[in-house]
Amino acid sequence: MFIHKTNFLMRAMYPEFIWRIPTREKEIFLTFDDGPIPEITEFVLQVLEKYNAKATFFCIGGNIEKYPRIFQQLVNQQHSIGNHTFNHLKGWDTEVEIYLDNFKKCEDEIFKQISNPEPQIPNLFRPPFGRIKKIQAKEILKSHKVVMWDVLTGDYDQSLSQERVLSKTLQYTEQGSIVLFHDSIKASKNMMYALPKFLKHFSEEGFTFKAL
Repeated sequence: MFIHKTNFLMRAMYPEFIWRIPTREKEIFLTFDDGPIPEITEFVLQVLEKYNAKATFFCIGGNIEKYPRIFQQLVNQQHSIGNHTFNHLKGWDTEVEIYLDNFKKCEDEIFKQISNPEPQIPNLFRPPFGRIKKIQAKEILKSHKVVMWDVLTGDYDQSLSQERVLSKTLQYTEQGSIVLFHDSIKASKNMMYALPKFLKHFSEEGFTFKAL
């Protein structure tokens, strides 16, 4: 069974990570992993603009390097940028020094592409696959906030239908939720179906969409 909603046990294992945002406002915090990617990230930006929505993009350094023009669009449209390692490494399977070097390489690429980063680089990191060793996290937490999620859309899971991705995401999202979509090739079919309908639904419910 696919777990769309982060449970208490998962949050309790890593209480130092950010799982949701405590707020009294009708706010949702959209996040996108694995971009930037031509056409796919650009689609996301168009949909977000339609609903006056801001989001946080956890970018792979290698994709920033390959697609700097698209990355610049994220910056120009005032979305938040987060580090997602340079090569999308799985922390559990990677030696600590290699993982931290890859994290730093992504950070260097982000700053390389932004001439005046201070207003838009809030020092955010999300571990690929949500898998990171305690010792890796300990080092990264010295400079960054580690952001996880409250609602996992499952857009990347090829076994999930578009309708299920949308219905479960609508079901579990609430005030203060950090919702995880992907602007990746693998997730594009489900994401492109679910995202516009998600934004329309919650906009009509009076919610706004904020960057972290």
